[in-house]
Amino acid sequence: MLDRTRSPRATGLDRRTPLVIDLSLDRIAQAVGGTLRTEGTDADGATAVGGPVETDSREVVPGGVFVARRGEQMDGHDFAARAVEQGAALLIVERALPLAVPQVVVADATAALAALAKAVVAEVRDGGSLQVVGITGSNGKTTTKNLLREILGRVGATTASRASFNNEVGGPTTMLQVERGTRFLVAEMGASAVGDIARLVALAVPDVGVVLKVGMAHAGGFGGVERTALAKSEMVVDLPETAVAVLNRDDPRVAAMADRTAARVAWFGLTADPADGGTTARDVVADVEGTRFTLVLPGGEERPVRFRVLGEHHVANAMAAAAAAAALGAPPDAIVAGLEAVTRAERWRMEVLATSPVTVINDAYNASPDSMAAALKALVQIAPGRTVAVLGAMTELGDQAGEEHDRIGLLVNRLNIGQLVVVGAEAKRLHLSASAEGSWNGESAFAETQEEAEALLERLIAPGDTVLVKSSNAAGLRHLGDRLGARWAGAE
Repeated sequence: MLDRTRSPRATGLDRRTPLVIDLSLDRIAQAVGGTLRTEGTDADGATAVGGPVETDSREVVPGGVFVARRGEQMDGHDFAARAVEQGAALLIVERALPLAVPQVVVADATAALAALAKAVVAEVRDGGSLQVVGITGSNGKTTTKNLLREILGRVGATTASRASFNNEVGGPTTMLQVERGTRFLVAEMGASAVGDIARLVALAVPDVGVVLKVGMAHAGGFGGVERTALAKSEMVVDLPETAVAVLNRDDPRVAAMADRTAARVAWFGLTADPADGGTTARDVVADVEGTRFTLVLPGGEERPVRFRVLGEHHVANAMAAAAAAAALGAPPDAIVAGLEAVTRAERWRMEVLATSPVTVINDAYNASPDSMAAALKALVQIAPGRTVAVLGAMTELGDQAGEEHDRIGLLVNRLNIGQLVVVGAEAKRLHLSASAEGSWNGESAFAETQEEAEALLERLIAPGDTVLVKSSNAAGLRHLGDRLGARWAGAE
């Protein structure tokens, strides 16, 4: 039986360092508000534990801690015995279990995970020079986090998750990676409802809080884009005066957050003014190998950047990372070197899988109206020949789903995309909208399944084409993108 209690985002963890500093069992119990039980073991309250903290029993290693949280489908307590077999030194549980291992019994295991993360971050902060960067936004969190990890890693010991660890499980799990010598903690902070980011901020109050963009991503869950803006503003509203709020000058909803924070504001964006401490970019040129631009840092210092992350829209993430790094004192050489070291946003995010005779770009991990439009515009910018867009559904848009799929269908026409293939019933309206616009004759095709789409694309794709595969993660087109990439990568 599979353990399905883990967060869907809690994969890909960096295993090179432990996730928690050594703490006594008494200290852990105090931190999480639980009751320590050591009956039948050789341990007592002074016994120290310092192994990785896991919510998935399959990932437990000797000396680690297993948090038996209850998930939507499974109960972690059912897998506690497996965790003990794999060497767990401590269980955090909601009910005592008949297992010969120390246990801390709590009312809510997920809340206990958060409380432990807060305690560990506080302990490291008290004893060292740890600085925390929090990142939120409707799009670009993971890319910006990856860029900051590369930049700050050149300045000091840096902890950041390798995947999108940004919810009530992933956020604390990332925080629990810090050690006593950690200089920077870079934490994504995502939300599915108002209040989620505020709770993560409270666990590790950022020294630098970054807000990238307010868009339609997850707007259905929030109840509209204005509620999304309210949720994202939680990143900066509680920052102290000693902190820095890094805000997107090009997004009016983000720019308005400057009036809601006591922190010093550092702007980034194409309209940001370096004379006022802003970070901007000019002379932006995009091609299939990435983007070239001139980075202008606070105060006006200019540096050329060869940014290998595909898509001009990712320059905004580069500016945000540079602004945050500059606020933390990173030198310009480290900023540029870090930006140029990152070759892709993340797996399945504008990932180039083949370049000849067909270019295949797999961007099917997430999709919102904003990111879909940006990816399509990037496709047109970089393609030397015919453009082919393979699009699936954009999820979590609520009542606005139909209208937003219509809008993308119209955009496909206006951008003069050479061939559109829409996959899946949830995205069919995009196909109908594209077909109804203008006088197309087969330039838009619809497939119910990935298998149908793959067979169709086998006939449609020709040498010289540039193919973009884009959808929300739930639509699953990333797997189709991988197969197309494998097919054409070996076709020369």
